[in-house]
Amino acid sequence: MFKPKGKFQGKSPAHKGAPARNQGTERPSEKSLPYGLIYKQNYISAREKTEIMEYLRTLYPIWEMRYSKNNPPPENQKQRPLLRPVYWLGNWQFACLNYYHPPKGIYNRCVTAEGYPPILEYLIQKIEALIHDTYAPRDIPRGWHLNTCLINYYGDQIAEDGKKNDCARVGEHKDFEPGPVASISFGERAFFQFVSSQGTESKSNVVFQQWLEDSSLQIFGGDKFKKHLFHRVQRVDRKEDHIFPLNDIDNFETRRINFTFRYVPDEHVTPFYRLPAEAREDVSGYMEKLAEHSDFFKEQLARQP
Repeated sequence: MFKPKGKFQGKSPAHKGAPARNQGTERPSEKSLPYGLIYKQNYISAREKTEIMEYLRTLYPIWEMRYSKNNPPPENQKQRPLLRPVYWLGNWQFACLNYYHPPKGIYNRCVTAEGYPPILEYLIQKIEALIHDTYAPRDIPRGWHLNTCLINYYGDQIAEDGKKNDCARVGEHKDFEPGPVASISFGERAFFQFVSSQGTESKSNVVFQQWLEDSSLQIFGGDKFKKHLFHRVQRVDRKEDHIFPLNDIDNFETRRINFTFRYVPDEHVTPFYRLPAEAREDVSGYMEKLAEHSDFFKEQLARQP
């Protein structure tokens, strides 16, 4: 078991590259990256990866629906599942609660969840130190720390007839949690793009793009990449025969797993039992599913409002 010894004290070199003309660049070197972006290949060691893979085998990701009884689909839209199974650490942002979206969507969006295992705590200490060494103080909010992690499982949905539907992608969006975002990838590489506007693939203006490889670290922050541009995963390769086993998930084949670490102010994280009645009703089924394999969620369900 990986056991970090005390708070990480290492210092990584600053990563303040001048803005570069990287449009169309797929494998930029670290020195060529514009300010706001960090990318490190092979950031996760073989030992660390083994530890993380062992931890993943203890998790039971779930499928979520985008809407719920008390948050129905907008007019002309239908209820739909997310494209992939997910698991959250730190706090769980259920899709039907509309995620965390400041300045208006901040309360009753983030439900207290399990904490990080030791290996992720260790890596977060390193990553936070790198971010503080790299970004200007104006781009790191007061109190910022990477206390939220979304684990996305990218792959194929498998129909009853065995046909595979590739849903390993994410549409254009912004991560509204304040401050820099860190991302660790495992498995097949993913083609990641920053675009200047939301639209179809042919209409969106690609500002920067790159491949995110197995065991790599990507960080983005600052006004340009965090606030002004949208980002998306266009596709995930299927060249290395990476297949990750999933607990309790049928008819899905995972070839990439991504950890995205973000910051939600502690005062905006709410225990399940303190949610309003309608929100508790909407997510109680998910909580019960999680509680089947998690003592933490069992205890949360046992708490009375």
